[in-house]
Amino acid sequence: MKLFFHKLTHWEYWPMPVVYFPIFFQWLWYAARCKTVFFFNTANPSIKNGGFFMESKMNIYALIPPEFYPKTHLITSGMNTQKLLQTFAKFNFSYPLMVKPDIGLRGSAVQKIESEKQLLHYHSRASFDYLLQDLIPFENEIGVFYVRFPNESKGRITGIVAKELLTVTGDGILNIEQLLQKDPRHQMQQKAIAYEHGTALKTVLPQGEKRKLVPYGNHIRGAKFTDASHQISAQLNEVIDGLCTQIPDFYFGRLDIMFQSWEELEAGVNFQIVELNGSASEPTHIYDPKHSIFFGWRELSRHVSYMFQISQLNHQRGWPYLTFSEGIKQYQMHRAHNRQILNFK
Repeated sequence: MKLFFHKLTHWEYWPMPVVYFPIFFQWLWYAARCKTVFFFNTANPSIKNGGFFMESKMNIYALIPPEFYPKTHLITSGMNTQKLLQTFAKFNFSYPLMVKPDIGLRGSAVQKIESEKQLLHYHSRASFDYLLQDLIPFENEIGVFYVRFPNESKGRITGIVAKELLTVTGDGILNIEQLLQKDPRHQMQQKAIAYEHGTALKTVLPQGEKRKLVPYGNHIRGAKFTDASHQISAQLNEVIDGLCTQIPDFYFGRLDIMFQSWEELEAGVNFQIVELNGSASEPTHIYDPKHSIFFGWRELSRHVSYMFQISQLNHQRGWPYLTFSEGIKQYQMHRAHNRQILNFK
């Protein structure tokens, strides 16, 4: 009951259909003007479906200059274990590293792999293509929303979210499992964490020692999102715009970035892209607990409006919208793929 009331009184946990209900009518208006509900695919013409669904992360990384993201390699479903290990050695991967589905679903099936045994166990269960990726050596993670209209030479940052990864701090008395019970945000992740960490949750951490239990900043995996849009500056905008304009036909989306310090990020050094998300991107700074649902609706509406305008302009430049039949086909593939990811254990 405690968790139920926590979810009820914190809109960041409300079901997506509830949060997006007012936006549905805005979307219908835009769909009527474009004569298709699939207008989003022209927001980023170089990304499959504009980055709304069924987009390959590996194909997106291939658009980004390689110095801006960690070493990444695609592993196809059904690859035999000998070839997997040969690929691991050929590309000089080492443990620990990250694995994640090539076509993702809000952080599902993303894991940190510490050993060959863990990698082979993951591979044996994965019925989907996935990526091997080096760990990024920087401590801080943010999501930077970027918008550029096709008739503009420069774009802009429209919001920044800072991510506090799910971490517990030892007190020398309680074990990790008990520490998780102290925070409703962490408590809601206890089942998934228990599956991943097993008996390690019985460990009592020394006073002040921190243990990161989820190594990536995903909201549905317990990360706390805070609005860091006050960090937007002319220097930072120049860095992000300089990067994004090197990505062919990318106009709308969120870059998840790990970095060492704000000063270095503004100087354009010591940062890497975790992922680039396209037209399905959320302005996730709305999920800061200090913001009301009305703030969230305003920001969602503002960003859907940007996407619509960009999609229209790209369509006028000659990029076709998805046909209804092809859009439905892609959506059905998206749902089938999601079931694969959700069934991953």
